[in-house]
Amino acid sequence: MSLLAKLVVYSLLASSVVCLQFPFKLPFFKQKEELLIENQLTAPVTPRIAIVGAGAAGSSAAFWISKAKERFGIDVEIDVYERASYVGGRSTIVYPYNDTTLAPMELGASIFVDANKNLMRAAKEFNLTLKDFIDEFADTGLWDGQKFNIVLNEGTYSKSWWTTLKVLWRYGYSAPMKTQSVVKNMIADYISLYTAASPRWDDIAGLVERMNWTDFVNSTTLEYLSSKGIAEKWSREMVEAATRVNYGQDVDKIHALEGACSLAATGASAVRDGNFLIFENFLNRSGANVYLNTEVRDILRVPASSRWIIHTTSGSRIYNAIILAAPFHQTNITVPSDLSELIPPQPYVRLHVTLLTTKSESTNPAYFGLSPDEKIPKVILTTHEGVRNGGVEPEFNSISVHGQIQKVPGSADEDPEWKVKIFSKERVSDEWLEKVFGKVGWVYRKEWDAYPVLPPTTKFPPVRLDQGFYYVNAFEPFISTMETETIASRNVVDLLLHEEFGSGICGSQLSGPETGEGDASRDEGSEDFVLGWDC
Repeated sequence: MSLLAKLVVYSLLASSVVCLQFPFKLPFFKQKEELLIENQLTAPVTPRIAIVGAGAAGSSAAFWISKAKERFGIDVEIDVYERASYVGGRSTIVYPYNDTTLAPMELGASIFVDANKNLMRAAKEFNLTLKDFIDEFADTGLWDGQKFNIVLNEGTYSKSWWTTLKVLWRYGYSAPMKTQSVVKNMIADYISLYTAASPRWDDIAGLVERMNWTDFVNSTTLEYLSSKGIAEKWSREMVEAATRVNYGQDVDKIHALEGACSLAATGASAVRDGNFLIFENFLNRSGANVYLNTEVRDILRVPASSRWIIHTTSGSRIYNAIILAAPFHQTNITVPSDLSELIPPQPYVRLHVTLLTTKSESTNPAYFGLSPDEKIPKVILTTHEGVRNGGVEPEFNSISVHGQIQKVPGSADEDPEWKVKIFSKERVSDEWLEKVFGKVGWVYRKEWDAYPVLPPTTKFPPVRLDQGFYYVNAFEPFISTMETETIASRNVVDLLLHEEFGSGICGSQLSGPETGEGDASRDEGSEDFVLGWDC
C-alpha cells in the first residue's frame, strides 16, 4: 500500500471514531449518573441540604437549620458528611493510658470564654458541666529560649501584689492598661454579633468595615498596639506569649484582631468531659443524618439545574444547597474550576501536641539553667524576643501542667502522676521529654494543622460561592476560634435559607428579630439574648 493510501485509510479510521454516534439516546446506553440525576430531579422528594464537615462549623450549621425548621416549619432534610470517625473536628479528647475511668485531656481546641455566647449557651442548654482554669494558670513563666523574662505568681495576697509590682517594674503602668482598653473595646464591638441587629454578610471585607475593624486586620498586632502608644517590650513579650500559645504566631506576624482575641481570656472554661460534646449535641438535636468515615470526593453542578451533586466514598446524591464547613484546600474536594479559583490557598500552622504523664510536679530546673531548688512555674509560655536579640528559639511554644491523675492503672498505691500538655513547632523526642521531666509514664503525640496563618489582610474568600453553595470557613482568615465558626455558620445558614426558602433562622426579615418568635423569656435588649438561640 502506498503512503498516500495508508494516510487515507488512517484518516477514515480516525474520523470513524468521531462519527460513530447515535443521533438519539438509547435508554440502555445511559450512564449510571444520568439515571441518578433524572430520577432524583423528577421524583417529588423533600429538599435536602448537604453539610461537609462535622466540626464546630458543620455541627452548628445543622443545629441552626433545625431551629428554622422548628420555628417556621421549613421542610428540609440535612445530611452531614465527615471523613473522620468522630464529631468535633479540631476539638477532640484522649484518655491517659487509654483508660476511660480517668479524666480526659483535650487534644485540640481547649477553652472558650465568657464572650463566646454560643458555646456558653450550648453548655447550659445541653446540661454540660464546665470547669475553669483559674488554678491551672496560677503560676506562669515567660521563657525566651535562654532565660525567664518574668515569672507571674498568683494565689496568695502577697504573691498577687508581688506579681503586680514585677509587671509594673518591667513594663510600666501604661502598656497593660492601654492593652486592656483595646481588648475591652474589641469585645464590646464583637458582642454586637449576638444581638438582634447583627448584620448578615456574604462579603467579609464589608463586615470588617461595618465593625470598624479595618485597622485591626490591616496591621500586625505589634504595629497596631504601637500605634496606640503601647510599649513594644510589652507587646513582644507578654502579648506575644498569648499569640504563640493560642495561634503559634508572633506579634509581628499575626494580624491585630486575632492578637486581641488571644488576650480575651476572661472566664476561660471547658466542658469537663470534652468540648466535642457541644458539637455532638448540636448534631443530635438537629435531626440531621450524619455520615462519619465518609469522604466527599467532588461537588459538581447538575446540568441545566440550580442543584448540586455530591460524590462520596459511599455514593452520590443531589442537593438543593451545599454548606462547605471545612478548610477547602485540606479537603481535596473537586469543585468546578470557576469556584475553586475564588478560594485562595490558606496556609496553616503545623503544630505538634504532646500529652504526657509524669511523677514530676514541674519541669527540671536544670533544663532552664537553674539550681535544683528553684521552683519552676507550672505554665511556661514563650516569646521570640530572644531570637530577635541574637539568642536561640525556644524548643516549645508552651508547657502546661494540668493537675493530677488520681489513679495510675495497675498501681493504685503509688503516688499520683501529673498531666502535661506541650505545644511545639517540631516533634519532641523521648530523650527530650526525659531531660525536661525525668521519668515519663504515658505519652501521646498528635500533629495538627491547628490554626490558619493570619497575616494582615484585606482579602477574604467569598461566603457565597454560587447559588446554593456556601463556604463557612471563609471566616477563618478573619477570626479563627470554635466560637466564631458557630457565628459564621449561623450567618451562612441564614443566607442560604433566605435564598432557598424565603425565611431564615429568625423568620423572613433580612435583619433583626421576627416578632413573637423564638424564646420569649429573653428580651432582645437583654444581656442573655443570643441571636439564633433567641429571636
